Amino acid sequence: MQIPEDALLARIFIGENHRFDGRPLYEAIVLKARETGLAGATVLRGPMGFGHSSRLHTTKILQLSEDLPLVIEIVDSVEKVEAFLPLLDPMMTSGLVTLEKVRVLRYGRSG
Repeated sequence: MQIPEDALLARIFIGENHRFDGRPLYEAIVLKARETGLAGATVLRGPMGFGHSSRLHTTKILQLSEDLPLVIEIVDSVEKVEAFLPLLDPMMTSGLVTLEKVRVLRYGRSG
């Protein structure tokens, strides 16, 4: 599978405790991305962050949070990422999605 050189990066910011249909939201999003044929998705767990409530979430022992920040990154063609975005609407009750144009230099094996 090849991603065009000019692609779109979607970053989805959610909390670790967010859920959809009884499973972690990050898992539901990654599985939906796979089901719809996107090139790939990566979940990154942050050691510290805050969102719209300004409540601090951290891994520090004295302030241990069970709702650490997560970022899901998806890179694919503009058309595929934009077609995926409406599928997030019923899944996300809160969170943030950012989009940016990216240049893909390499994907998979060549030759």
